[in-house]
Amino acid sequence: MRIGLAQINPTVGDLSGNLRRLLAAYRDLIAAGAELVVTPELAVCGYPPRDLLLRTRFVTDVENATAELAATTTDIPLLVGTVIANPGTTGRRAFNAAAFCHHGRVQQLAKKCLLPTYDVFDEDRYFEPADAPAVIAWAGHRIGVTICEDIWANQSPGDQRLHRFDPVAQLKDEGVDLIINLSASPWYAGKAGVRERLVLDLATETGVPVVYCNAIGGNDELIFDGRSLVAAPGGRLIATLAPFAEDCRVIEIPLPAPSSSLPAPSAPLDPLADIHAALVLGLRDYAHKSGFTRALVALSGGIDSALVAELAVAALGAENVIGVSLPSAISSQHSRDDARALAANLGIRFETIAIADTVASAEAALGPIFAGRAPDVTEENLQARTRGVIMMALSNKFGALLLTTGNKSEIAVGYCTLYGDMCGGLAVISDLFKTQVYALCRWINREREIIPVNTIEKPPSAELRPGQVDQDSLPPYDELDALLTGYVEEGLSRDELIARGFAQTVVRDICRKVDLNEYKRKQAAPGLKITPLAFGVGRRIPIVQKYVG
Repeated sequence: MRIGLAQINPTVGDLSGNLRRLLAAYRDLIAAGAELVVTPELAVCGYPPRDLLLRTRFVTDVENATAELAATTTDIPLLVGTVIANPGTTGRRAFNAAAFCHHGRVQQLAKKCLLPTYDVFDEDRYFEPADAPAVIAWAGHRIGVTICEDIWANQSPGDQRLHRFDPVAQLKDEGVDLIINLSASPWYAGKAGVRERLVLDLATETGVPVVYCNAIGGNDELIFDGRSLVAAPGGRLIATLAPFAEDCRVIEIPLPAPSSSLPAPSAPLDPLADIHAALVLGLRDYAHKSGFTRALVALSGGIDSALVAELAVAALGAENVIGVSLPSAISSQHSRDDARALAANLGIRFETIAIADTVASAEAALGPIFAGRAPDVTEENLQARTRGVIMMALSNKFGALLLTTGNKSEIAVGYCTLYGDMCGGLAVISDLFKTQVYALCRWINREREIIPVNTIEKPPSAELRPGQVDQDSLPPYDELDALLTGYVEEGLSRDELIARGFAQTVVRDICRKVDLNEYKRKQAAPGLKITPLAFGVGRRIPIVQKYVG
């Protein structure tokens, strides 16, 4: 069977735009010889629609759009991810579904069985689960249809299985010739290999081919990498579609004879190349889907803003990025020079707006009220907040998206200023630890110098005061990042971290900072997720809480 995979980039809620994209892919794949066309999960409305599903007309509008798409189908069927209303009087109001469209109408529906409610997922809030996966009889074959989580029953995070039954095992028992999975599986570093192994194992265990069609694109903080897969019985990889790009391709599926070949996983991308491609896609889609074509970056001369500027150029083009240097009275000359050199290397517009006088005016205005109090972090933060005011003014005036430059290490411990350097519309590198920022910048410079070498090699500093460096108040970043990985991502207790060899005083100090700064993270710009556990919707720690573990 020749199956066309429509690995497309839907926009959440853009029903007419998504229909145009789906119809174009359907027609192109038919022209290429497809006998059946498959799309990603919720391709009609985009994933995740979240509380749009609670709007009074949304589900009806998606159903109407699906019917409109189905009306265009010919004798070549289309299996498309969509939403359908729950006709029952109990349960959630909708199903996450796949519509089998053929000869101008929806012929059959398959409903998602397993609804994820961990990390960034909250599908049980919106959808009613199906009792069993659907089997579609077509062209003399029995096709088992699953939707995303349905094939992850035995791959739940942690030690405890989250689901009571396995839809794939049920399909195997019923006897099918082919399993198709419509997916919108968010990416994080390393997930591609996990996902590929899952699909190959399913093909081995069931003895039938497995077709996995995944979405691509950035929707809010989530990045979808595509990499749709087709595996033959026995676990042989037949095809892998492009990473981080739309790709429509027809794949010949061997039916029904099984293969005895050993698994042959595809060669993985360089992990840093993967991260770079993901961030570029996430930034580009966040900007374009929000109506922005241009971006602003405050260039401090430091490594974080340098990386964000490079990513902005890769995503939007040098002609659409403006770098702004905002030196204060204590800004070093090397920082100003590094910012200018970076802008020249990237070929972007570069502006300098000195803030010393503005900061001095603010200090003078506050002087009478602050009389008798020694200068402290308040005055240091005036610099960052002055920069925030200016950058937001530029964003308003030029209609450009302001990109914040904080990394995960800084955001974790609150080494950032509310209404200052945290100002902006997207936190591009908020899920990269500082050590990853350095590694990615060195990778970017693998062929020529783009990030100035001095920016990479000098001690990191926020230049809060003359001679200040980050390590005045933080452990070395390799130690800090390892500790944060344990506390934030692995959920280890303080005692468990100490048992791993971290100094007790450092553990107590850093964990306290992480806990105290939850309020800042709740007010931060959305960030692009690249790890299994990012700050944001996937991590829901109360702001006001007293647990010390």
